[in-house]
Amino acid sequence: MSATISVILDTRRAKQTNKYPVKLRVTFQRTTEYYPTIFDLTQADWNKLSATRLSNELQSKKDKLKEIERMATTAILEICPFVFTEFEKIFIKDHPFFKQRKTKEVSFESNGDSFDYSPFYKKFPLLLKPLGTPGFISYSYTIQIKKLLREGRIGTAVNYHCSYRSLKKFRGDVMFHQITPTYLVEFENLLKQRELSKTTIGMYIRPLRAIFNEAIEDGIIKREKCYPFGKRKYRIPTSRNVKKALELSDIEKIYFYKCNPNEPGEQQAKDYWLFSYFGNGMNPKDIANLRYKNIDGDYLIFERSKTENSLRSDPKPITVFLNEDMKAIIERWGNKNKSANNYIFPILEPGLTPLRQYELNQNFVGFINGWMKTILSNLGIDKKATTYVARHTFSTVLKRSGASTEFIQEALGHTDLKTTESYLGSFGREMKKDIAQRLTSFKKEAQL
Repeated sequence: MSATISVILDTRRAKQTNKYPVKLRVTFQRTTEYYPTIFDLTQADWNKLSATRLSNELQSKKDKLKEIERMATTAILEICPFVFTEFEKIFIKDHPFFKQRKTKEVSFESNGDSFDYSPFYKKFPLLLKPLGTPGFISYSYTIQIKKLLREGRIGTAVNYHCSYRSLKKFRGDVMFHQITPTYLVEFENLLKQRELSKTTIGMYIRPLRAIFNEAIEDGIIKREKCYPFGKRKYRIPTSRNVKKALELSDIEKIYFYKCNPNEPGEQQAKDYWLFSYFGNGMNPKDIANLRYKNIDGDYLIFERSKTENSLRSDPKPITVFLNEDMKAIIERWGNKNKSANNYIFPILEPGLTPLRQYELNQNFVGFINGWMKTILSNLGIDKKATTYVARHTFSTVLKRSGASTEFIQEALGHTDLKTTESYLGSFGREMKKDIAQRLTSFKKEAQL
């Protein structure tokens, strides 16, 4: 069970201005905490926030309160298991939209590393602690997280930090030799008691296995003495999740859904979701990173952000046919400055730090998923339409329409070289165009 959040108007005591403080309410296991924001509103203005037309000032406050909700939800998902103090450290502390309590400055030794980690302290409190002693997991986790941050791999660093917090909550900062197969089985059982899926459990333990391998490579430990993974030892649980793709009839309903003209976010989110679906199930991060130089006539050619580290020496570009809907979406929401190096969509901007890019990408995903949930509810479709579902639906629709598995693997940009290497680059542009047209076959059927 995860924590729940909501932004509320605390009407228990009015201020001299006849306004009330706006607070973030967080509830977990029947315990509730309130965190005051910097915003105060009258009861009348609070009631107006649900209206379609607002003054510029009220609209600005509404947008910022929605941003608080989105970012707080993301922060909660990163705290595993959830603890209020951790939430306060990584989200409330130093946040410009919250009132701050006075805290004591924390200093730490840089250990000869000239990289500036200070922007990451709030999200990675482990960095504020002394490096510790080789042989303890905190030492190796800290080294690896710092390496990932230097490489700009914020999402992966978050996964490692989440893994460490969960392990430390289990039995503290232990030494590698204390992590035995029995330890790992007991840790897994604890997570199962918290009703976490096998997939989530694997996400906590795989970083630990990587940390073990790094410690062996660095000569901190010896594999033959304390490596707990492998056959006849501990094996990380895996599962085949039932992936729920939308039917083509669902896509048709989404495509022809009339968005509320007073809620531009609804139309924008729907367009971005369809752009992902039409664009080979494009990942939101890849959409955000598209630049006008990626457009080559009627095609988009780009490299997946996910493979920029795994296939640095031989990246495989993805070619997407730009159908008329994708072109219209670019015209509707794209940056008007179409210089080659400019981003196509106004999600990112030049000069952002990797951390800020990560935060904006997370907000982008939350923005799409939030509105798509509303759209499917309005359509009476009892399914999810997340950005991941768009990607899976793309592959499922193509498979059912007769596209080969090899083509779909290339279109999705999978990095499993054993199954895709001999096929990459073997499909011509005309075939890509023909396959892309199958994605909108429902449009022709609707016109009959």
